Amino acid sequence: MKKFLIEITCEELPAIPFLKEEPNIKNKLETILNANNIIFSDLEFLYTPRRFLFTFKAKEFSKDSQTELIGAPKEVAYKDGKLSKAGESFLAKANISESELEFKEIKGKLCLYALKTEAGKHIKELINDILESFITSLNFGKSMRWGANTFSFIRPITGLCVMMDDELINAKLFNQESCKSTFVHRNVSMQKVAFNTQEEYFKTLKEGRVILNPKDRLEIILSEIRNIEKLWNLKAEIDEELLAEVVAITEYPSALLGSFDKEFLQVAPEVIITSMKENQRYFAVYKDNSLSNNFITITNSFNPDLETIKKGNEKVLRARLSDALFFWENDLKVGLEPESLANTIYMQELGTLKDKQARELSIALRLAKIFGYENEKNVKDAINLSKADLRTQMVGEFPELQGIVGSYYAANMGYSSEVCTAIKEQYLYDELPSTKLSKIIILATRLDTLMGLFSINKLPSGNKDPYALRRAALSIIKILIDLGVKFNLLDLLGEFKGLYKAYDISKLISFINDRFSALYPVNSSYIKAVLNANNTDIVTIDENINALITLSKDKDYESKISTFKRLANIIKDSKDLYCDESKLSNEYERKLHKAYKDISFSENVSDNLAAIFALKPIIDEFFDNVMINVDDLEIKNNRLALVYSIYKHIASIADLKEVSFENNI
Repeated sequence: MKKFLIEITCEELPAIPFLKEEPNIKNKLETILNANNIIFSDLEFLYTPRRFLFTFKAKEFSKDSQTELIGAPKEVAYKDGKLSKAGESFLAKANISESELEFKEIKGKLCLYALKTEAGKHIKELINDILESFITSLNFGKSMRWGANTFSFIRPITGLCVMMDDELINAKLFNQESCKSTFVHRNVSMQKVAFNTQEEYFKTLKEGRVILNPKDRLEIILSEIRNIEKLWNLKAEIDEELLAEVVAITEYPSALLGSFDKEFLQVAPEVIITSMKENQRYFAVYKDNSLSNNFITITNSFNPDLETIKKGNEKVLRARLSDALFFWENDLKVGLEPESLANTIYMQELGTLKDKQARELSIALRLAKIFGYENEKNVKDAINLSKADLRTQMVGEFPELQGIVGSYYAANMGYSSEVCTAIKEQYLYDELPSTKLSKIIILATRLDTLMGLFSINKLPSGNKDPYALRRAALSIIKILIDLGVKFNLLDLLGEFKGLYKAYDISKLISFINDRFSALYPVNSSYIKAVLNANNTDIVTIDENINALITLSKDKDYESKISTFKRLANIIKDSKDLYCDESKLSNEYERKLHKAYKDISFSENVSDNLAAIFALKPIIDEFFDNVMINVDDLEIKNNRLALVYSIYKHIASIADLKEVSFENNI
């Protein structure tokens, strides 16, 4: 096998869109090589902000390919012993003579048949199609055109090199022809540097201060940050997203410690950290568990005059933090002004943010009663102030800090720590809020959002969910399970139906319940079975799903399910039936009735389900010895009632008819 090298150089790639596509890049080239029948191995993908590099081993020729050609039935292909036009057309398509014709039975008819073999092609013949297919398969969101070109890419393509061992392969991509030259670090040379062999290629980049492997760049960055921490007795906050970003935008990284005036530390730490991260890609630094007036920046330069680079970064940061301090001081003077929300439209059909808060307050006060939270003032304060920071200058500059900024301003105004925490935590999704008040505020906010948007038909469609309603519904489920209080969600939504335009509450309940599938890595039929029991209490649904999961771990689980599915099928057309014990004449039905009556049901769903499923051998014995569909209608109905009473208990937990054993856990 030959060793191949493909390098595509371009102008600096924007890190965030590149990192979103980066996990797919190698797989996409693999798919294209496979589609071209190329036998390859050891495919590796490396990158810097100005290049894609692929190395792999492959055979020079692609695999031979075979195509089955099926033509008209024999009686259509031949007429009066001679080939018809359909037969002649098939010969031309298969490029064979009449003597080479074969027939194959297809769906009971003999049809014209040919197996066409196409010899493999040299990779040199395929390379242009491979490159174009690959580059156009990449999805970075936005793309651009340059010069007078009609093609587009995320950034202009500046060079191409395709080599088989040390031989240059003639190839072309977006007007760039393959050549043995590449770009080294800009501090070394702005011009391309030539090389002759693959070994020289890697040597050229190493000497040219380009570190090809992103894992190596990552280790250098972390090592230098650790050295700074040790030298200055500091602790850096390693944000993983920021770390990936600086790895993606550097070819030869090094870490520098900078500082800013201590006066800026009066601003909330989250503001300073966000400003450094989002605007400058700096890492925040802590001293003695408090935010320090230092930062770490990762430079892509190895200029010996690093002090100038550090001062330049400090100057830019000072301007950013000066703006933040100005907003902070002005906002503190004004405070939170919830009445200003009356001038902010939430949605045209749903009124202003003030209107939304009024609805949320009604829901929150009702939830407080359900969950036993008695401080009504805290509920009112938290709802009243929850969105007030949207009108502040700071959130105008840093919208990602909404809620966080509001919590600081509320604390400055003298509100309780619990209210401030609820304001801060109201936008949590991936973790649970820390207090009961926070949970009530989030539930009220998201329930109002769901009811409001359902009432104006702003629903998710396919993979589109512009208002993140699926995420909101999942959050509601998690919080309700965490609170552990049972109540009828359908009834609760019904209480507030008058606050919105008419909508189908049952559809909203189904929408929320559909999110249960994201919580449990199990056979989806288990969840469907539980939801088909039509419970409208989230905590009960969660208990029932977990009970079914626990039961599924029994070795004879499938056999038990099959027995109780049989019960379900027998009574599927039956309605409420009463079993008269005095009319149980058969010893097997009496035995089953007694065994069921002897079960001591508790509040533990898993125990109850296990106790019922323990009846399996007695039920099997009953089926083996008792005929239910007898001529005597009274006996028949009484036996049906016996079976019905047992399955009815299970059906309140899960509709076992829905359980499938495919993809079982």
